[in-house]
Amino acid sequence: MPWQCQIYQCFLHFMFVFQLDECSLQSEDETMVPVLTSRKASELPADLQFGLTHSEVTRRRAYHGWNEFDITEDEPLWKKYILQFKDPLIMLLLVSAVISVLMQQFDDAVSITVHVVFSVFFFLSFLICQEYRSEKSLEELGKLVPPECHCIREGNLEHLLARDLVPGDTVCLSVGERVPADLRLFEATDLSVDESSLTGETTPCTKLTAPQPAATNGDITSRSNIAFMGTLVRCGKAKGIVIGTGENSEFGEVFKMMLAEEAPKTPLQKNMDLLGKQLSLYSLGIIGVIMLVGWLQGKHILDMFTIGVSLAVAAIPEGLPIVVTVTLALGVMRMVKKQAIVKKLPIVETLSCCNVICSDKTGTLTKNEMTVTQLFTSDGLHAEVTGVGYNNAGEVMLNGELVHGFSNISISKIVEAGCVCNDAVIRNNAVMGKPTEGALIALAMKGIQQDYVRLEEHPFSSEKKWMAVCSDKPGTYFMKGAYEQVIRYCTSYNSKGTALLLNNQQRELYQQQKSYMGTAGLRVLAFASGTEIGSLTFLGLVGIIDPPRAGVKEAVGTLISAGVAVKMITGDSQETAVSIGELVCTCMLYKGNFFIFSLFPSRLLQIAVFYRTSPGHKLKIVKSLQNNGAVVAMTGDGVNDAVALKAADIGVAMGQTGTDVCKEAADMILVDDDFRTIMSAIEEGKGIYNNIKNFVCFQLSTSIAALTLISLATLMNFPNPLNAMQILWINIIMDGPPAQSLGVEPVDQDIIRKPPRNVRDSIITRSLILKVLVSSFIIVCGTLFVFWREVRKRAKNATFLISFQLRDSVITPRDTTMTFTCFVFFDMFNALSSRSQTRMVHEIGLCSNRMFCYAVMASILGQLLVIYFPPLQKVFQTESLSILDLLFLVGLTSTVCIISEAIKKLERLRSVRTDRSDSFHEV
Repeated sequence: MPWQCQIYQCFLHFMFVFQLDECSLQSEDETMVPVLTSRKASELPADLQFGLTHSEVTRRRAYHGWNEFDITEDEPLWKKYILQFKDPLIMLLLVSAVISVLMQQFDDAVSITVHVVFSVFFFLSFLICQEYRSEKSLEELGKLVPPECHCIREGNLEHLLARDLVPGDTVCLSVGERVPADLRLFEATDLSVDESSLTGETTPCTKLTAPQPAATNGDITSRSNIAFMGTLVRCGKAKGIVIGTGENSEFGEVFKMMLAEEAPKTPLQKNMDLLGKQLSLYSLGIIGVIMLVGWLQGKHILDMFTIGVSLAVAAIPEGLPIVVTVTLALGVMRMVKKQAIVKKLPIVETLSCCNVICSDKTGTLTKNEMTVTQLFTSDGLHAEVTGVGYNNAGEVMLNGELVHGFSNISISKIVEAGCVCNDAVIRNNAVMGKPTEGALIALAMKGIQQDYVRLEEHPFSSEKKWMAVCSDKPGTYFMKGAYEQVIRYCTSYNSKGTALLLNNQQRELYQQQKSYMGTAGLRVLAFASGTEIGSLTFLGLVGIIDPPRAGVKEAVGTLISAGVAVKMITGDSQETAVSIGELVCTCMLYKGNFFIFSLFPSRLLQIAVFYRTSPGHKLKIVKSLQNNGAVVAMTGDGVNDAVALKAADIGVAMGQTGTDVCKEAADMILVDDDFRTIMSAIEEGKGIYNNIKNFVCFQLSTSIAALTLISLATLMNFPNPLNAMQILWINIIMDGPPAQSLGVEPVDQDIIRKPPRNVRDSIITRSLILKVLVSSFIIVCGTLFVFWREVRKRAKNATFLISFQLRDSVITPRDTTMTFTCFVFFDMFNALSSRSQTRMVHEIGLCSNRMFCYAVMASILGQLLVIYFPPLQKVFQTESLSILDLLFLVGLTSTVCIISEAIKKLERLRSVRTDRSDSFHEV
């Protein structure tokens, strides 16, 4: 590297040192950033008025690159398709198919292959629709960088692409523009920048040009002489020198964190992985037992291995991947109707075990719209203001009574001053200018319609902290600003339209009221008017806040009562954060600073409010909660939330107010920005998980029953009660409409009140295994009883044991038809009982799941066709049964449902007597 480049690189490191290594700056003797803008320009070299030359720009771009983010390309579709086969259950099925081919059991191989291919194809099809754009969150960061900007080069003001900027360029900013790169400001006139998308701070930051103290704890809000890339200029104008471009900017830090962060596996994915491993072990166990028994009986070991593989394949629920995918897809479709877009299928179920919700404040719990909520007049009247947003909705209430058109003169004067002393404009319910001034305009819209002409203006500055305007009203000045500054210019106060001498008692009253409003998290503005600025009449105080969204308090209360901890994370000040926490829910009153408690991770679970947080802090909070065993949902709407959204188990973005970065990083988007939609999503997630368990219970019990039936026939050498076509038909029913319909069982209305499930719990629990074994035992015993009963009719003098030892006995079509129909009817009643693991059939409602009713009716109709339709009778080797036969089978097979319902009742009685804490996953 040439020595010139080395010097240039060393200087750039010195120039960026306050941005990249603030902590080291604090350890030095100097407490101020020592680099002046003139010195920066001279050493780059650059001239603040002339700018860089084009040759210098080319040289710097070769070193720093373009002012953009390096986006890696998406994975190709074929690779995503191949990766789906890494699922343990899919791999188990594929191995089973290969072994079946080697064992020349082609029927099993074809059946399994069809299930696998269809499952993967269906999942991938939905993946294309829902997940194809999920990896583009990094690209969306570029959308917050304006495509064009104004830059001084070679003495000319040029209009060029923002990507062309390099460190050392001089950039000009004006109202409504987004900052194209990180700028060190050297000229600023009444500059106010909205950094809410980056910091979460509701109030626009006033920018200065003087050197500032080094930032602490990564707090960028303290760097008031820096304008950060992607932030929005609300008012004023400025010039600055580029000190950070692309990935070297503050946004670049967010970009790099998102690049390094990987979305965690969902609990359902972990459960399915565990289920695949469990089924693999069970399958190997079945093969081992069959081979051992056969070897002890003196049978050929290869024949026993073939039989064992066949039985193991029969025990694997091939339809499980399809049912899970269909169930999740239907859940996603239902969520769309509830104004929530889910981008990743398994996320719907993940909500069932979510036990912590970390929510950003600005734009999520609140609307990010400043609103006047309180008025305090100089003569001691305290008025409440209703309505939210930049519109005329709402009223002014004084002592519980409506103030029509601001008929009260004391209130009217405050509103008049706020309306005249104002640079904001409201158009289409959106503010152009400072949000606080927009709130004052919205207040005036509730009653005042008078127009004013501005004759003279004393603009606001951060030094004097007040603004004054002289209107066309003869000789009248209006002033607004910080109370401590405005009161200095007042010699009297207004009392019902009369100016009275301002005394110390009144000053103390106003100071107390200002402190009260400030403690409540309100931003307090004072107002005055008069003929001379030095002798104004004090009018009163206005309290402004970004209020909570409608329904948020109720939603938070419901979530907390359901065992879901709600934590608010914001970049706002402590007072504002605590105030909103109190308004949202009294359960959130415990407050704490993350920087204080970060050394004690166990304390993190107790903290409900985090303030002055950066994107990195939010990520650390989410990670710490996950390390403590929590399943975390993160909600947000700004760029500062994007990294935490991606790291959380469930990332939830606001659809209307959320930035594109936030939406693309999230797993779920709330279309209507309604926090209450999260409750609906949690209900849906719990319902989906229960439906998956119901399906697993049904299919395992049926599979094990069929497996046991065939095993007994094989090992005991008595005739097989079912032929190959009948077994295939049963397999179709097991994986067919009745099984699929269990995945769309309606959600229990009381499910939101139940605590989140433990993420470590497997789908196959002890309770489920008990139900599966009981149901399988009843099905096997009932089916064997029918088979024995039919054979015994033709051997009336034979005992039970002798009948089953007659190897040469001829099995008639009636024998297999009765046995076959018995098994199918058992299947139907077993499906009926499997609709819920806890609720009785009469509580659910027989017809509450219409798809299930249609599926069972279709299966029964198909079975009747197999029995009575001559062409199918030949295929399945069946014969017609009488009405008495069918009634007998219905009465017998209904026992599986009756006994299952009795078990539910017993479990419910036992759960009432025992502590339910074992099923509660406390956070």
